[in-house]
Amino acid sequence: MKDELKSLLSDIKTHSVYMAQSSESLRNDALRAISKALQDNKNQIFIENQKDIQKAQNENLPEAVLKRLLFDEAKLQSVSEGIEELISLPDPLNSVLLERELDEGLLLKRISTPIGVIGVIFESRPDALVQIATLCLKSGNCAILKGGSETMHTNRVLYDVINSAAISCGVDSHYLTLLESRNQISDLLECEDYVDLLIPRGSNEFVSYIMNHTKIPVMGHAAGVCHTYVDSSADLDAAVSVILDAKLQYVVVCNTLETLLAHKDIADELLPALLKSLGGRTLEIRGDERTASIIPCKKATEDDYGVEFGDRIMSVRIVDTVEEAIEHINRYGSGHTDCILSTDSSNVALFFSLVDSASVMHNCSTRFADGFRYGFGAEVGVSTGKLHARGPVSLDGLTTYKYTLQGNGHIVEPYVSGEKKFHFKDIR
Repeated sequence: MKDELKSLLSDIKTHSVYMAQSSESLRNDALRAISKALQDNKNQIFIENQKDIQKAQNENLPEAVLKRLLFDEAKLQSVSEGIEELISLPDPLNSVLLERELDEGLLLKRISTPIGVIGVIFESRPDALVQIATLCLKSGNCAILKGGSETMHTNRVLYDVINSAAISCGVDSHYLTLLESRNQISDLLECEDYVDLLIPRGSNEFVSYIMNHTKIPVMGHAAGVCHTYVDSSADLDAAVSVILDAKLQYVVVCNTLETLLAHKDIADELLPALLKSLGGRTLEIRGDERTASIIPCKKATEDDYGVEFGDRIMSVRIVDTVEEAIEHINRYGSGHTDCILSTDSSNVALFFSLVDSASVMHNCSTRFADGFRYGFGAEVGVSTGKLHARGPVSLDGLTTYKYTLQGNGHIVEPYVSGEKKFHFKDIR
């Protein structure tokens, strides 16, 4: 099995250069065909998705997992909008990022190119397959997809629809590959000669496992521990609205609020107002001693800070200063998304400067940390690392660059001897 996979990936690696040189018009035409094919085949997609839903229900999987598994009309509309946004975005390939004349007749350029072969291993969310496949197509990459067994039927039909539509437009047949065997994950992790980048999407444990068991570069995040700090100057009504949206709008995703930090001067008003505004919605609060003196809550332990609950649970801590809030975030956070609610510009500036996260926000919900909501079309995932790509990873994060140097019989020796000198003239 491992040898078969290596042979397959070797073939894909060889053909990835043809994806890299494909025209923008071809890639956009294929995206349009994919969007139409998803609509034309939606009934079959929904039927296959219900098979996965039924299987999950029979296995008594948590409600949070069932929500991620669902691919319905709303999910289809969302991915379709993402495809339309991708089509409207400029071509990320063949852009001249730098043009410099080193000396007369010696021209250096830095040009954007695809990464090549990208493996994406994801759990539970079939809409992720659509986002990944279309982003890789727009950016000229070949994609190796491995979804979870819990979405086997949905993944298979989505793959068939997308791949067939793309190939019908003339896209190289090696553009998209779906792996279905669980054993292929460990085999894939050993294929560093053929896969240029891995992007894992799933639980903290899953992502950490991938990062620790491969030599292939990995781009992703191990956790989404997001904070909102409510400063003493915050508008109370706006703060309550933002907090509830960040926590409850969709509790299972990585940009959901997990820890609320409240300044001591606003906590007495904020926390009761927050409970009052729940309106029957469930929210378990795990608070420190000062929180428990204001509202009824479960006593928080050290383990309740720095954890991604992925559920209707929120830890709360009362702090004395903005500096204390920042220290808490940088200690317990995962570098994903953190927010300050404040009307004090100096505190906002301090928060933006010192909070070391991929997305730092002011007076808005952490749920905005998303490739589509940032206008990127979609995202293949969120990176909390600092190398190559950070935050929601879209087209720019799926490209790299190469240098081209054009000369006219130039040699290095005259520059070493001092006979000639570089003049390094930037053209752009």
